[in-house]
Amino acid sequence: MPTVLFEIKNNIGFITLNRPEKFNAFNREMALLLQDILTTCNNNNQVRAVFITGAGKAFCSGQDLAEVVDPNGPGMNRILAEHYNPIIQKIRSLEKPVIAAVNGVAAGAGANIALCCDIVIAAENATFIQAFSKIGLIPDSGGTYFLPRLIGWQKASAIMFLGDKITAVEADKWGMIYKFFSADVFETEALKIANTLAEMPTKGLYFTKQALSNSFTNTLHEQLVDEDKLQQQAAATFDFKEGVAAFLEKRKPIFKGE
Repeated sequence: MPTVLFEIKNNIGFITLNRPEKFNAFNREMALLLQDILTTCNNNNQVRAVFITGAGKAFCSGQDLAEVVDPNGPGMNRILAEHYNPIIQKIRSLEKPVIAAVNGVAAGAGANIALCCDIVIAAENATFIQAFSKIGLIPDSGGTYFLPRLIGWQKASAIMFLGDKITAVEADKWGMIYKFFSADVFETEALKIANTLAEMPTKGLYFTKQALSNSFTNTLHEQLVDEDKLQQQAAATFDFKEGVAAFLEKRKPIFKGE
């Protein structure tokens, strides 16, 4: 079986991390395959939303440490430069919304890949762990960038230093994730969100994603300029015209992602 499963269904690109016997820990093969699939999702017009989850009991336990200590392995510098950093950049630049459906433990790089997605939902029994301090490393895969922006400096520092296990309930309360669901309805509710996004004006969502990303570094003036530019691009889309027409005609819009 491939280390990452992929299928397109109902305009959703379903990505499943697939090393369940290793709690979906990343090795080089899995990281490079995920990058290729993310590129496919970006370039394929059939895909209007991307859904990432894990096979088995875990979402992703981070890096497979056996590969790190392997004298014939890629080494830490290549693991970051060639595995995780490109994955984070591809998710953030992907021109469709990306949902992380965290079905179990999300640890280390696995947690931070989830947190860089546009919408993070979790099963009630899922947990998030910044496991790096336990082995003398720093959080990578964008963790030091995204987590303090999501929950604040104090909580991010404590979680990263102490390596606390954060429950889905706590993650929801702190604003780390969008929502959590009980295990019995998690899959159904996750698919509802994905299906909703896949039927929405895809380009408009991408322009919103760009504006949100730019807001991390922009001044207010720069953000207003960006909003103006992106709004002009959104107003030139088919979906904007369809949305206005549907509103005036009192009907449900049929967006094409164009």
